[in-house]
Amino acid sequence: MNKVAIVGAAGRMGGRLIANIMADERFELSGALEQAQCPKLGEDAGLAAGAGKSGILITADMDKAFAGADTVIIFSTGSAINMVRAAVEKGAAVVLGTTALPAEEKAAIAELGKKGRIVFASNMSVGVNLLCKLAAEAAAILGSDFDVEIVEMHHNKKKDAPSGTAVTLAETVGKVLGLDYDKDTRHGRVGMVGARTKKEIGMHSLRGGDVVGDHTVIFAADGERIELTHRASSRDTFVHGALRAAEFLRTAPNGLYDMRDVLGFK
Repeated sequence: MNKVAIVGAAGRMGGRLIANIMADERFELSGALEQAQCPKLGEDAGLAAGAGKSGILITADMDKAFAGADTVIIFSTGSAINMVRAAVEKGAAVVLGTTALPAEEKAAIAELGKKGRIVFASNMSVGVNLLCKLAAEAAAILGSDFDVEIVEMHHNKKKDAPSGTAVTLAETVGKVLGLDYDKDTRHGRVGMVGARTKKEIGMHSLRGGDVVGDHTVIFAADGERIELTHRASSRDTFVHGALRAAEFLRTAPNGLYDMRDVLGFK
């Protein structure tokens, strides 16, 4: 039995994680962490998720939430390094899906991977990770003759842009094409910006409604265009990937992994 603590237990992803854990005999909910100002503190995590009574109360006490956990799953927004560090120090594996982390936190997480087991991915969906693999293969075949544009759309409550998945797609394709994400990504276009150069990846973020997550990588050349698209219609898509990562970490040695390791793409 894999005992799992959830960070962000009262959020949309947290609720779906809790519901799926409670319905899966491989897992047991062992903790539920939220921010100190969360109005659901003290509530039963299962009831808050609409999944029935779990016996686990939502708390803002990290030590209490992580106590006895085999795995800590983190999908909360904002800084995650303190939570990752606390989980690793307690001997728990970590599944980290938090996006938009600064470079220094990513470096610190990589260091923690030397003494703990961590899966860190911008998107836990099996389909999205296949999209990354296919996009890299397409870029290798098509080369610089094709312009690359990435379009992502999410719900109107998403705070960061572009999405972490879109960034990963751009980094993946850019690596194949010899482009640098920070230097060669063009975020939208407005005004007289001049003709598109060959040394760039276009990035475009759309926000509206309740869209869970759409990502398209466009390869365009004279006379033809190839589009690779993934659309998520349910957050359970990401939940299933996260739980798959949690099971992968049960037998993995210490290290920093991503979903390609979990899915055997490497």
